[in-house]
Amino acid sequence: MQQDKALAILKSGVNVFLTGSAGTGKTYILNQYIDYLRERKVPVAVTASTGIAATHMNGMTIHSWAGIGIKEKLTSGNLISMKSKKFLREHLEDVEVLIIDEISMLHKNQFNLVDKVLKYFKDSSAAFGGIQIVVCGDFFQLPPIGKREEKGSDKFSFMSESWVEANLAVCYLTEQFRQGENELNLILNEIRSGKISESSYNKLKSTSTNKLSEDVDMTKLYTHNYDVDRINEDRLATITGESASFNAKLKGNKKLIETLKNSVLAKEQIDLKVGAKVMLVKNNNEKGYVNGSLAKVLAFNDKGFPTIQLKSGKIISIEQENWSVQDDNLKVLASFNQIPLRLAWAITVHKCQGMTLEEAEIDLSKTFEKGQGYVALSRLKKLENLRLIGLNEMALQVDSLCFKADQRFQELSKEADENFSLSELERIAPLFIKNCGGILNPKEIKKNKNRLKEKRSEKSKKQSTYFYTLENIKLKKSIKEIAEIRGLSVATIAGHFIKIRNEFPDADLSFYKPSDAIFMKIKKELDRQEKGLPISLKNIYEGLNKKVSYVDIKLAIAFL
Repeated sequence: MQQDKALAILKSGVNVFLTGSAGTGKTYILNQYIDYLRERKVPVAVTASTGIAATHMNGMTIHSWAGIGIKEKLTSGNLISMKSKKFLREHLEDVEVLIIDEISMLHKNQFNLVDKVLKYFKDSSAAFGGIQIVVCGDFFQLPPIGKREEKGSDKFSFMSESWVEANLAVCYLTEQFRQGENELNLILNEIRSGKISESSYNKLKSTSTNKLSEDVDMTKLYTHNYDVDRINEDRLATITGESASFNAKLKGNKKLIETLKNSVLAKEQIDLKVGAKVMLVKNNNEKGYVNGSLAKVLAFNDKGFPTIQLKSGKIISIEQENWSVQDDNLKVLASFNQIPLRLAWAITVHKCQGMTLEEAEIDLSKTFEKGQGYVALSRLKKLENLRLIGLNEMALQVDSLCFKADQRFQELSKEADENFSLSELERIAPLFIKNCGGILNPKEIKKNKNRLKEKRSEKSKKQSTYFYTLENIKLKKSIKEIAEIRGLSVATIAGHFIKIRNEFPDADLSFYKPSDAIFMKIKKELDRQEKGLPISLKNIYEGLNKKVSYVDIKLAIAFL
């Protein structure tokens, strides 16, 4: 199915399973649909089965959104308790469209629980409470985590009662955008077919000698946490920057604490250094980071916590976050407090799902689950950007049940393609928007579209305040001029220099360095202060008989 037909089917309001091989633009179509709904003021929930996947959609996990957490079942008491929570009630009762990305990793029991929750909150016996449900993913990707003895039929969401009841229209995208018609795409299609040729196998093996970028921070993918931890620890040891260790604070029921330790991605003890490559492992909307964001440690602040710079350039200070297990009365039974970071020079295949990598070194010699090899290889665009250093017998296999299901999905997609005409879909689309309480007036839609565009633009520009000061520093404007431009006091701008020195160590601030005489006076006074205590500007000011300004003191500290 072509993308335009799939998007039109989504707009008609029917329940949809959007699928296709890696790189066919599933996320692109979802984002197009999400924008379409938001422009028409239709309440849409954007979720995914994992935190990493949710980051690519700017959404949250379905477990968190639906309030099911790690529960395997919901009692009437659980549902009543959930409805008493304002934050759950507001979005569950208002939602008109629910999107779940990376559906392959959502256990069928959890899929059924989401259905149960929505029926309860919407007070409707219709599938998922009568709202539009859109699930997206590829079942050749990683399967749900289940019990060791579980078969595929016990785990996959397409085997659930709720899947059947939802009567999903299948949109199987066929046009390849990531790999194109190149050697890697042909190999991936062979893996999906369950029959990889000797020629393709040899081509994969030959990549072990590929010369990639010499950047030591090149992404390395492994199947096991053990190998990832080893690589990360070795890389950390090569850094000579300032270091710090962070130990988790554990409290509550011992068995539940063990459960938290196994489910929380942050380690009980985390060792970091300035310059370390890290990954965020928790969402924090207030601070603007999400689970899966990559970053670099720039410094440790006055409280001892790390200051990091995200890939976007945004700089944030990290503090301890809380993970907890609560009972129905919201009483905390166990808690795990730790900074939400982990080292990220190497990551597991599970963490990379949904990413597109320019190049990568991949080790599949210890593959233990069907689909891992396909996920890892499909992160890349070209075979020449791959260095495959290990491969075992399972690495290129796919689950037999998923293979049969995929064949059926392709058939159902062809039927949907034939049964839905674009003209009929376009006629139905406005009716769905109207039923959802959305807007249809073209002028209102355009006005709202522009408002959302401006909001997104402002959000992308909303970086650390120090960025704006630094831009003026590069132009060698005076501190007074910068203060006037920024609408801040001279003292505040001078304080920015201390932060800029920590967060942008390569920035050239020499133009603003106080005279040697003033600098040495401040340094001597600072040396007289008690070691180990935070720097006191007031003590320095008074120690110098109030003859040196706070501005000069702040500037001098930036150069110490």
